Amino acid sequence: MRREILVYPDPFLSRKAVPVAAVNDRIRDLVRDMFETMYAAEGVGLAATQVGVGKRVIVLDVSPVDETLAPMAVVNPEIVSRKGSVTGVEGCLSVPGVQGEVCRAETVEVRGLDEQGNPLRIHAAGILSRALQHEIDHLDGILFIERASSSAAASAK
Repeated sequence: MRREILVYPDPFLSRKAVPVAAVNDRIRDLVRDMFETMYAAEGVGLAATQVGVGKRVIVLDVSPVDETLAPMAVVNPEIVSRKGSVTGVEGCLSVPGVQGEVCRAETVEVRGLDEQGNPLRIHAAGILSRALQHEIDHLDGILFIERASSSAAASAK
């Protein structure tokens, strides 16, 4: 089921999401809905907070940029290490029409659970690293325009 994507300045986007207690059918249904919503909007990532659900769940499919990477869902994602820094252009389905330069860690290690509840550890670089950091920021109530150059933040308002 496709869900509505909340758009800035919706106050729900500023809320910090709570951890998922158990990966069950409701969470798997949410993951399916999030993938459908993300694909319909032609995005590469989506956080549950962007569809009005205050749970720590993200979905990603960066294969349009790097076809070696498969789509993934991560429940309770947590960045456990960061290395380096790199600046790149980002956009967001919740801030349509706005792009900005954002400095992110070059590589990250993320742990969490897959959509079956199995432990997951992801070592990411490139677009996957950037997308993971962007979506985890959403779960912490942070939009990319808060990290971007002042011109991106100004054009969002």
